[in-house]
Amino acid sequence: MTTRLVRWGHSCVRFERGDDALVVDPGTFSDLDHALDGVAAILVTHEHPDHVAVEPVAAAVAAGADVWAPAGVLTALRDAGAPTERLHEVRRGDELEVGGFDVRVLGEWHAVIHPDVPRVANVGFLVAGVLHPGDAYVDPQGAQVDVLLTPVGAPWLRLGEVVDWVRGVAPGKVVMIHDALLSDAGRASARALVARLAGAGELVALGPGEGIDVG
Repeated sequence: MTTRLVRWGHSCVRFERGDDALVVDPGTFSDLDHALDGVAAILVTHEHPDHVAVEPVAAAVAAGADVWAPAGVLTALRDAGAPTERLHEVRRGDELEVGGFDVRVLGEWHAVIHPDVPRVANVGFLVAGVLHPGDAYVDPQGAQVDVLLTPVGAPWLRLGEVVDWVRGVAPGKVVMIHDALLSDAGRASARALVARLAGAGELVALGPGEGIDVG
């Protein structure tokens, strides 16, 4: 059965396959009403608010969803009232079955923003051939990546590094994420540069609610 990948803004994506649904990084810049609607499984790469909107996600957990994430995320959700038994810590190397999907956990640390800014744990998730890196240039550790969700706008990011990372991963397709801080002109510029230099074809730009078939 085909898996549908739907983007709900910034770094939030939802995987749908039949009755199964899995959401990654429902943050404050995302359309949370659509992203979290009826979902029972949530993955979070790290604790920054543009990747996890704590109060809405905690409410989803209280309503029956489970979350898999690094410890810092779980602490914030627990403090917001999320039931502890529905919060599951993940680390690099974990292999999970979540929301009907097989998930491989990669990475370890957020990319460096500045030496004076403390780094937090950041994991990437490989789901249905799609790699979501969170805020880091995650190494897929030899796994085949059909679709690379590629950040294009962030305080930690340089587009030249993005190009080299995409070349190293060598995905079949590149989908643009992490762009809420960019203007339309900035998005167009990033898309054109990565598409021209990274060697993975055209960079796919999905608006809120738009998706592609994967897996």
